[in-house]
Amino acid sequence: MGSSPFPRGCAELIAFPSPNFSDRRGGVLPSLIVIHYTAMASCAEARARLCAPEHEVSAHWLVSETGQAEALVPEALRAWHAGAGAWAGITDVNSHSIGIELANTGSQPFPEPQMAALEDLLRGIMARWQIAPQGVIGHSDMAPLRKSDPGARFDWRRLARQGLSIWPERRGDASRDLANSLDVIGYPAAPEAARLAAFRLRFRPWAQGAESAEDRACADAVAQQVLACA
Repeated sequence: MGSSPFPRGCAELIAFPSPNFSDRRGGVLPSLIVIHYTAMASCAEARARLCAPEHEVSAHWLVSETGQAEALVPEALRAWHAGAGAWAGITDVNSHSIGIELANTGSQPFPEPQMAALEDLLRGIMARWQIAPQGVIGHSDMAPLRKSDPGARFDWRRLARQGLSIWPERRGDASRDLANSLDVIGYPAAPEAARLAAFRLRFRPWAQGAESAEDRACADAVAQQVLACA
């Protein structure tokens, strides 16, 4: 039997390969992981779309509501999941990232089996490619004008407590400039309102209204985490 392009232990998942991929441009290695939700009614419906050549969209992994992780594109290749956007100065996010789609309509909580499977998946990917916790981002982070996934219901703090993402565990300096903090964190250029909305969606989903001291303090705390890990 020939060697598999997918990580060991995933042989049973190659039943759903997607044709929607290319080589990573410039021979770069992935340094980011982008988490999405599928915004479709079922995992099967999402899988069909991610594997249909006419849609020209894919991801490396699809995780069902029951916790089954399906490998669709080998991690060494460039899946077409991120689209237009940027993060930390990277504009070709597809070439620099691994995409994970979570089967979720966008309006429902993420079930425990799905979150547990995602955590296992992240541990493996981060170890294989030496991706740091600050490199695990949401689709809304890199495309604040277009995307809102994985959304306000996604538990980023849970991931951070296991070293699988970042989360501010202390209050930062509310006198720090919000735009500068968002630049340090990695948010791309966009209207101020869009960047604030994207930041809040990730770190303060309950917040509303105009920019506040709490937004600035939270953003400074996150920025200091990123700088400490650089």
